[in-house]
Formats: sequence, C-alpha cells, structure tokens
Amino acid sequence: MEYAMLNNGVKMPMAGIGTFLLTPDEAENSVVAALACGYRLIDTANAYVNEKAVGRAMKKSGLAREEIFLETKLWPSFYEQPDAVDKTLERLDTSYIDLLLIHQPAGNYVAGYRQMEKAYQEGKVKAIGLSNFDKEQIQQILSICEVKPAVLQTEVHPYFQEKELKQFLGKEGMVIQAWYPLGHGDKALLEEPLFTELGQKYGKSSAQIILRWHIQDGNIVIPGSKNPSHIRDNFDLFDFSLTSEEMEKIAAMDKKVRYYTSTPEMLKAYAEMVPDVDGQK
Repeated sequence: MEYAMLNNGVKMPMAGIGTFLLTPDEAENSVVAALACGYRLIDTANAYVNEKAVGRAMKKSGLAREEIFLETKLWPSFYEQPDAVDKTLERLDTSYIDLLLIHQPAGNYVAGYRQMEKAYQEGKVKAIGLSNFDKEQIQQILSICEVKPAVLQTEVHPYFQEKELKQFLGKEGMVIQAWYPLGHGDKALLEEPLFTELGQKYGKSSAQIILRWHIQDGNIVIPGSKNPSHIRDNFDLFDFSLTSEEMEKIAAMDKKVRYYTSTPEMLKAYAEMVPDVDGQK
C-alpha cells in the first residue's frame, strides 16, 4: 500500500473502495470483500444510504477500527442540523470518522463546514475536506476556515486531469481524490491503445494501468464495484510502476472533458433533497 500524508499529519491510503450507487447489501458485501483482500480505505456518504451497511462490514472484517480509514460525506440538507455528525457516527457504529467531507457546494455549506470543524476539534473526525468544490469555492472556505481542508474529492481521470486545480491544491497543502477514476466506465477510455499496450507490458488490465497512473500522479482513488474479482483487481496496483515517459504519454491524453457537471438547478435540488438515512437497512 502507498499513502498520502494529509496536511495535519494523518496518513491516508492511496487506494480504496467506493460505495456510490451500491445498495446496503451490495455495500456490505463489497466492503467485506475489499477489507479481506487488503483494502483499508472505505468511502461512503449520507446520500448513499448505505452507512449502516458499511459499519456492519467493518465489524464483520474482524479488523481493529484503527486499521481502517473510514471516509464519509455530509449531505446539504443536513448542514444546518447540529447533530448531523453524531447521527452519522451512529449509523456507521463508530466513535470517529477518519475523513469527513462536505458533499456538495449547495445550501449553507459554510454552516456544514463549521460543523465539521467542531467535530474535528472534539476528536470525532480526524481530518476534514471538500467534495465537488471548484477553485473559487475552495478559496472561500480557505478564507474563513479555522481548520484547513485536507482533501478535495472530485472528478479526475485521464480525459479530465485537472492539472491547474491540482497545482493550486498543492500550494494549499490539499490532496486530490478521484471519483470516476476510470472515466465512468467509458469504453473509449478503457480501450485507448496506450492502455492496451501498457497492460501487455506489465501484465495488467487497462483499468489497472489507469489506477496506477492516478496513484503515481498523486490522486487517491476509490473505484467502486460489487464484483469480488474486480474489487481484487482494482487493488492489485502496487507491484509495478509506470516510467516517467509513460506517465507523460498519459498526461498528453487530457481532453479536459468531464462526465459530470453540476448546475445551479442541480445544487438547489441537492439542498432540498433529504436522503432517507433513517430508513436504511
């Protein structure tokens, strides 16, 4: 395993399992499988409505809580609820969260950030960060924060590399974490001749080549899967390295094309949406 050192000295694994779009049963099974084959980073969120399942999987693993890096995200409709973090802890059945993020720059996200700072100062959260924020929104948080965000979770993949944003984050001591690290399953990306060629050279799949590129480029990755063999393969990344020339070839693939773009209308809808966190299995 390789690690990123966050700006407050916390070590975060560079590869983990994502649980976006997984039902509670799928999330539980996926996390159990992931922890069994060596993963130590789990990503979930209030909005995924599978936090209870993630908590159960952590217990089932038999691992000590300290061995697992648990990450979740506050949803906009909870930003102003003073017990939002405590309720998240209850659902996850844990006494602390390793990394807590603001999920969307929607609603009163400053209030949400203040909640996370309080939880951090109380020891309920080991690190805090942002998800889906752009440079201007990050700068707003930096201008008012007492506890600096450590991580930005956002869309990154070879077709959308966010080079300028990463430079800015680097100067601010923030680490980037990629969702859609494999380009939302885009066949065009996975079938790029360069990845096929590198896969043959290293005995790896195109997906493994892309995930290895992420790690060497400093991106933490959280590919999601409910397929045990894919889960295993997505973690088999630490027995080879791409050369600097190969990294440059992948860097040249940047099209600055993303798969997800939020709009003011979407952000307004996010702020009004209330996930059924209490009704989850």
